[in-house]
Amino acid sequence: MEPITAAVLAMSIAGGTAAPASPASIAVELVEQFWQRVWNPPYDLTAIDELLVEDFVISNAGIDVSPRPAFKQWVASFQARIGHLRLQPIETFANEQGTRVVSRWVVTGTNQGVLGTIADGQPVRFTGIAVWEIRDGKLAHNWVERSAWELYQSLAR
Repeated sequence: MEPITAAVLAMSIAGGTAAPASPASIAVELVEQFWQRVWNPPYDLTAIDELLVEDFVISNAGIDVSPRPAFKQWVASFQARIGHLRLQPIETFANEQGTRVVSRWVVTGTNQGVLGTIADGQPVRFTGIAVWEIRDGKLAHNWVERSAWELYQSLAR
């Protein structure tokens, strides 16, 4: 599957007439495609190569992971620590230019050693917010804040 571009989402049907998709709707679709393909079964890590720029950066918990191959390894490691991981977007919106996207989401699954805890199969649920930079029709930077402390407290009991 190709990244979402103006050509891919060139038209939306509104009252029987074709209208070009807005930059904001294209950017939202790009982020939601990333959520679906990478963070939900069957966990298509090849989508990272398709949807992210080579010098992609994720800023998470005060640490930057870059470039794209390092991020792909980070994702695989994170996925290994949460069994049956699913990410459900709650709300996603973009600026008018389609260069910034914000998404609130919730992750669920089972504990396989997330946050350094014992892999005990307990239910995992945490929320987060991601702010994305879109560059040249691809994801370029992701700033993430998640409820890691609350998750850790629930698993450490």
